[in-house]
Amino acid sequence: MTDAQGALARFACPSCGGEANWDPARGKLVCPYCGTESAAQPSAEGAIVEHDLAAALTRLIGQPRGWQADKRTVRCASCRAISVLDPARQAQNCEFCGAAQLVPYEDEEAAFRPESVLPFTVTHGQARELIRRWYGKRWLAPNALKRRALTDTVHGVYLPYWTFDAHARASWTAEAGHYHYTTETYRDGKEVRTRQLRHVSWVPAEGMLEHTFDDKLVCASVGVERALLQAVEPFPTRDLKPYDPGFVAGWVVERYQVDLADGARRAREAMDAKLAELCASNVPGDTHRNLAVRADWSAQTFKHVLVPVWLLTYDYGRRGYQCVMNGVTGTIAGRYPKSWIKVTLLALAVVTAFVVLLSLQGR
Repeated sequence: MTDAQGALARFACPSCGGEANWDPARGKLVCPYCGTESAAQPSAEGAIVEHDLAAALTRLIGQPRGWQADKRTVRCASCRAISVLDPARQAQNCEFCGAAQLVPYEDEEAAFRPESVLPFTVTHGQARELIRRWYGKRWLAPNALKRRALTDTVHGVYLPYWTFDAHARASWTAEAGHYHYTTETYRDGKEVRTRQLRHVSWVPAEGMLEHTFDDKLVCASVGVERALLQAVEPFPTRDLKPYDPGFVAGWVVERYQVDLADGARRAREAMDAKLAELCASNVPGDTHRNLAVRADWSAQTFKHVLVPVWLLTYDYGRRGYQCVMNGVTGTIAGRYPKSWIKVTLLALAVVTAFVVLLSLQGR
């Protein structure tokens, strides 16, 4: 029996023979037809391995590939997202943009298999209710939008992420600025007034610091707007489980399209920016200029993980909108249309308040 056959056999319902799916409410594999728990459950045993980044970028070999179960892969001709589905699932529309333009996709080489997964904990019912409340608090949204049954289309997907660890030992140099003040006397019409003038004395400064980056997240998805994902991060990577196909049974999984090399580049850019921020905070004085940071990097590792999100994608007017929820924390971010009437009323209220304030100050 192959690994794929074994995985599929484990997910069969012992009562009706249907295929069991991962249920976040019970935290188990459950048959969606009769509600029976599967006899076998995903294993959370084993270590989550951090891989050496330099060696992987040099060779790009030796990583686990494939999904440990039969899967079908389709690509959206509109948003380009690649979805990995269970074979029996007949997807009609893209889970990410809603377009009915799905075409079969064949990997030129098998994708790296995620080695860890963060299972859903927010249930479908909870996700619908939280998103409904979120939209109810968007005052500028058109009333017609709030009356639509948007939450009927909420669906869960697993998104691909890279995580990166690194240790940095940085030395920095800068010019530290120290403020000092003098008093100046000047004439304002017939009156003589005084004011404080600020001056800066610049002196050279240098220092050193060490910092460890742990699980710096880089999203490898193209199906969800990056700004929305950043708004619902972080995902609690401390709760990651070793990958088992049971955790993703019945769910759509997006295949990564930001490869390891590009992900590592994005992570280093973010780490460099954070390191410069830390060094800047160590410069003495009141301000600084000409900061230069030189870093030695070590213990650079990575892993490929799956994280859960709930998605709501819909069209309003001629535009498409997307709402995203963290499938573990319940944090929500999204786009929504604005009512021009409400925007106009708000602008008028601001102008009126400003005019009233000027009038009171004139009195």
